[in-house]
Amino acid sequence: MPRPPSPPRPAPRRAGATLLALGALLASSLTVATAPNAQAADTLLSQGRPATASSQEGDGFAPSAAVDGNLTGTRWASRWSDQQWLQVDLGQASNISRVVLTWESAYGKDYEIQASDNGTDWRPLRKVTGGDGGTDDLTVSGAGRYVRMQGLARSGGYGYSLWEFQVYGSAGDTTPPASGAVKVQGTQGDWRLTVGGQPYTVKGVTWGPAISEAPKYLPDVRAMGANTIRTWGTDASSRALLDSAAANGIRVINGFWLQPGGGPGAGGCVNYVTDTAYKSNALTEFAKWVDAYKGHPATLMWNVGNESVLGLQNCYSGTELEAQRNAYTGFVNDVARKIHGIDPDHPVTSTDAWTGAWPYYKRNAPDLDLYAMNSYSNVCKVRQDWIDGGYTKPYIVTETGPPGEWEVPDDANGIPDEPTDVQKADGYTAAWNCVTGHRGVALGATLFHYGTEHDFGGVWFNLVPDGLKRLSYYAVKRAYTGSTGGANTPPVISGMTVSPASSAAAGGEFTVRADVRDPEGDPLRYKVFLSGNYASGDKRLVEAQWRSTGNGTFAVSAPQKLGVWKVYLQAEDGHGNAGIETESVRVVAPPVTGTNLALNRPATASSFQQSYGDCPCAPGLAVDGRAETRWASDWSDPQWLQVDLGAPKALRTLQLVWDPAYARSYEVRVSDDGTNWRPVYSTAAGDGDVDTVDVSATARYVRLQLTQRGTGWGYSLHELGIYS
Repeated sequence: MPRPPSPPRPAPRRAGATLLALGALLASSLTVATAPNAQAADTLLSQGRPATASSQEGDGFAPSAAVDGNLTGTRWASRWSDQQWLQVDLGQASNISRVVLTWESAYGKDYEIQASDNGTDWRPLRKVTGGDGGTDDLTVSGAGRYVRMQGLARSGGYGYSLWEFQVYGSAGDTTPPASGAVKVQGTQGDWRLTVGGQPYTVKGVTWGPAISEAPKYLPDVRAMGANTIRTWGTDASSRALLDSAAANGIRVINGFWLQPGGGPGAGGCVNYVTDTAYKSNALTEFAKWVDAYKGHPATLMWNVGNESVLGLQNCYSGTELEAQRNAYTGFVNDVARKIHGIDPDHPVTSTDAWTGAWPYYKRNAPDLDLYAMNSYSNVCKVRQDWIDGGYTKPYIVTETGPPGEWEVPDDANGIPDEPTDVQKADGYTAAWNCVTGHRGVALGATLFHYGTEHDFGGVWFNLVPDGLKRLSYYAVKRAYTGSTGGANTPPVISGMTVSPASSAAAGGEFTVRADVRDPEGDPLRYKVFLSGNYASGDKRLVEAQWRSTGNGTFAVSAPQKLGVWKVYLQAEDGHGNAGIETESVRVVAPPVTGTNLALNRPATASSFQQSYGDCPCAPGLAVDGRAETRWASDWSDPQWLQVDLGAPKALRTLQLVWDPAYARSYEVRVSDDGTNWRPVYSTAAGDGDVDTVDVSATARYVRLQLTQRGTGWGYSLHELGIYS
């Protein structure tokens, strides 16, 4: 499914930033007198080209002076007001990779670099805030004939003044795809997709950002060499995306969502045998949007459903599952027939998660023009599956890339071992090679995923999490264009380790080590994030508390919540690129010195859950020394748990390891006879996780008197340790 957009890209870093200490998070800028040399593969496109501006200070400060190649002798200067601009006409549509601005002392503090195809309609390539003059060397990704510096805020009382405005890139293939009908043509094993009669190979990415961000990101998609994006749903909001795609020479595979989609069965269960109302409503809705967008120049084809043949196994089993799969694929055929009646000029396909779905399409959906499937680690087996299945239609791959969470072996902490950046980049390369290797049958692919989320899934699959380009981004660009265009590429992190990986004390520090190298030798800034996906289900990345200890080593504070966490080391190069690696760490209760007097001693409680989740959860499970077991009470206040130590013992420390169902208010009481109790500790501000409590008492019995729950559940303890 498409995912929500991530926060906007951070402000650009400066080319002359001073060398950072390994753990620095912020950088200062260094103003330089001349622009650095362009990358060898970049071409200077702007020099000597026609330039215009919103204004000029006088006859000696014409716009052309900013593109004449003279870095210190001539300059453009605007009037002394904000919202001034300078633009250059490159003469033809070009791929733009880099813009270098050499400022005079009157510089732009805030400004935006924009591109346009016609000199009227502008789209942003890069925004700079808090600039400090000197030379700004900006890596950008986009295409257009015109490039503009749009001033937003001046640095002082003068106007804007540039010694030189240099635009680098290549006059590559920025021509939109041919117009006209889209057809699947050819014969068995020798098919091709054509647009207006011209061959068209799908070189695509799945689309993740919000539609409102399409003008910002689609020029970059085009600069990657992609000609297609894939969506999962089509409705009234799709027009803006289609319009932006067409403006950037990109076509769209328009998706239609059917339940239960997404493999695991997202969106609920539908009975395709009996639910005629659902099918009728879906058919009417899909027809509405086909009619609306059939003539749009960005429409490439229609894609009905996503992984529903697989997803139905989460709703049905046995003979009923078989009936539902046949009914679902029969309904897909009804949709395909309906679409063809409205729009004979665009093909119809349907996506599932495995080639095992194709026999159902072969049997029940003859009106599909081609098949589609999502496949990651097994994408190179699709060709043989197609041969073995005796299929008579071509296919496209609508999602592929490196192995997913469900396909990799577990690491030492028992969670999926995420591939490295290098392995992920190689995964995209291998996937594309296998798709293109099935000539005459595989008509292309949309690689997963052009998304900007900077979270658990985003780091695993997104090409541009938080707008930062990964090694995978450049692997896709190389696959689609044959090179990376001499672009500045991301830092490479290798050999990342966490120590101790399986026993980091909650609230203590653990060590992260890695070898980080930047291909261009750029100064780097580092960030360390934690994800509680496997500990709490929270897929967000939260910046950790950490400090650099030198030589690629970082001391990181462990979270308080126990369980397996993922640790992310992120290195940014100041050119919009990032290397990100991740390893796991198991957070355990902080060790307590002394003897655990409660271990395996008799325990009783006011109540315990007999059968819920992993229960029965008897009182003795809180003193068995095993972190994976627990005592759990009824869901009411108050409750209590007590331990008989067998004889009076001197007590020094208690450690309570809570399940998510914790106590907000509780009291520790002790007794010599199990009847008469005296308090030794109390709190009304419990927050769960681990409580380590100092006490000073001698007693035989210890009781937790629990008076206010922290959740709607009961009280639940993994361990109650009582130490002498």
